Amino acid sequence: MLEILHRDECLVAINKPSGLLVHRSLIDKHETRFAIQLTRDQIGQKVYPVHRLDKPTSGVLLFALDSATARLLTEQFTAGLVQKSYLAIVRGHTEESGVIDYPLQEELDRIADADANQDKAAQAAITHYRRLATAEFPYPVGRYLTARYSLLELQPKTGRKHQLRRHLKHIFHPIVGDTTHGDGKHNALFREKFGSHRLLLHANAMQLQHPHRPETLHISAPAPAAFQAIAALFLPPESSSPP
Repeated sequence: MLEILHRDECLVAINKPSGLLVHRSLIDKHETRFAIQLTRDQIGQKVYPVHRLDKPTSGVLLFALDSATARLLTEQFTAGLVQKSYLAIVRGHTEESGVIDYPLQEELDRIADADANQDKAAQAAITHYRRLATAEFPYPVGRYLTARYSLLELQPKTGRKHQLRRHLKHIFHPIVGDTTHGDGKHNALFREKFGSHRLLLHANAMQLQHPHRPETLHISAPAPAAFQAIAALFLPPESSSPP
């Protein structure tokens, strides 16, 4: 059963597990489970996607329950009115906070996007980040005797494909567990030492205007236990729970 974070007469939000596709894709033809169908079957009602999360990313995923609501929510996302927050564990010690303002060329898949414009100009992309904690582990990686990491809060101000993963790579602090934009040596360390086999990126919160009444919705998604166990390594011994 999927965890329902919010449900009313016109929308529903779930806590999407890592590894679950939002919808069918030519890229993953072998997959048989999708968030759209699972949510529909669980609540007994058709759902309409209004945004997306990458397959390996967990966290808040919002659906509309009718086409009119879907249009209104999509307008909010397109206008940048929806505030999204993510937790990520990245390689290295980042600055305490910063803004990544780096346009991104659209990532096209050779199968799913075969007919797309291959020469489209790079699109504006902005991500704010704040460092929550750091850790240093006594494991050699490459030429270093220890391995350093940061636990970040990320707030994308635009919604480009793989934006967070590509932006963190751009500033040389790739997200741990990213097999496309990450660092294989650090991914291997987390698999071997901590049993972590996932992308350490979680959509933990979303704030938006309710599409049909004057109400601000605050939707939060607890991180999966495996993610929380890794995040706990960043906390001092007296702390009992991750941020």
